[in-house]
Amino acid sequence: MTPTPRRTALITGIAGQDGSYLAELLLERGYRVTGIVRPGTSTDRIAEILDRLELRSADLLDEAEIIGLLESVQPDEVYNLAGHSFVPTWSDRPDVDGDVTTLAASRLLAAIKEVDPAIRFYQASSSEIFGNAREEPQSELTPPNPRNAYGAAKVAAHVTTRDARDRLGLFAVSGILYNHESPRRRLEFVSRKISDGVARIALGMTDTIPIGSLDAERDWGFAGDYVRAMWLMLQHDSPTDYVIATGLPHTVRDMCRIAFDRAGLDYERHVAVDPSLVRPPDAVRLIGDSTKAHRCLGWHPEVSFEQLIAMMVDADLERLRA
Repeated sequence: MTPTPRRTALITGIAGQDGSYLAELLLERGYRVTGIVRPGTSTDRIAEILDRLELRSADLLDEAEIIGLLESVQPDEVYNLAGHSFVPTWSDRPDVDGDVTTLAASRLLAAIKEVDPAIRFYQASSSEIFGNAREEPQSELTPPNPRNAYGAAKVAAHVTTRDARDRLGLFAVSGILYNHESPRRRLEFVSRKISDGVARIALGMTDTIPIGSLDAERDWGFAGDYVRAMWLMLQHDSPTDYVIATGLPHTVRDMCRIAFDRAGLDYERHVAVDPSLVRPPDAVRLIGDSTKAHRCLGWHPEVSFEQLIAMMVDADLERLRA
């Protein structure tokens, strides 16, 4: 019996939260995994699997360099997760962030067309493309209406991916992912800020956490569930875009309550509302409708919001105790 050929995946942004979970998932499925990292990037998130990965450095804005990379790696699948995703700091360097977020997808798709049009391509889109959404919940048919530079850049990459599919005939898909968290989330994100703060308070290292609006709502899920959706999109018979979300809104207050309860604490005694941290309110809540992913991919989130927050608090307690 002829053995099944080993598949090869190329991941940009492999050292990030999503990239690390995706790399683990692909390795478990027997893939050869090559990742692109920028010089100086921390590899802490992938430290435990580093010896099973092939890491490369490449300029994602240089099409010729990407062509050389694709010819060398010969991937079956490319996952483009590169980009800076913390929206509040985008105004500090919109040109750099915008170039990577917008143009990397264009350069990668052009290189795929040149090297091997059979390569399957995943683009990391975002609920921020909907911005001031015109309906709730949002689906694949909701018109983009970004409210910030990050959302606008993601719209451009989203449209570029759709164009490559419709006009060039490439297997190119966008996953419109809503907020997804994990113990690997960076500390500036509110979910990790809370779980880290709870752990520090429980261990007597501090006493309060400054928070913006406790009433801000998001559709939060677990990053490990969401990268599984990425993989499923590239295994489907035909390329199309998908919204990936839980469909369940929760407030920052909910997150605080669950996180402090996990450590046996009362959040009302330790959370300090700081008006300077309040972001402009959403005209319409960003709540995703993942019916299409449920129906076509068989994808459903496996980790609940409560389990996610408990997981994050436990991980930060373990890290700080160590």
